[in-house]
Amino acid sequence: MSIAPSPAPTPAQILAEVSELIGAAIGEEYLDLIEIDMDTSFADDLEMESIEFVAMAEDLRARYGEKVDFASWLAELEIDEIIALSVGDVVDFVSRALADG
Repeated sequence: MSIAPSPAPTPAQILAEVSELIGAAIGEEYLDLIEIDMDTSFADDLEMESIEFVAMAEDLRARYGEKVDFASWLAELEIDEIIALSVGDVVDFVSRALADG
């Protein structure tokens, strides 16, 4: 008897999981003040700092495995792309990484 591989998470599931990880990085009480969606900006809306990005990168890798290497992906971006980064960009990255993995 073989076990079928689990299906890849949907973008909505990834959004929910990324939102949880953001809450862990910046504090759950802050999340009560803002609704996170695909257009939420890390710089303007969440005001995340670099140490919080590092924590989120570690959490993404722990949750999804080595194929979701957020730190390497982030390192490939230009500074203006990092400043403009939205939650939707991260959801898209995770979705692509899981599909390619």
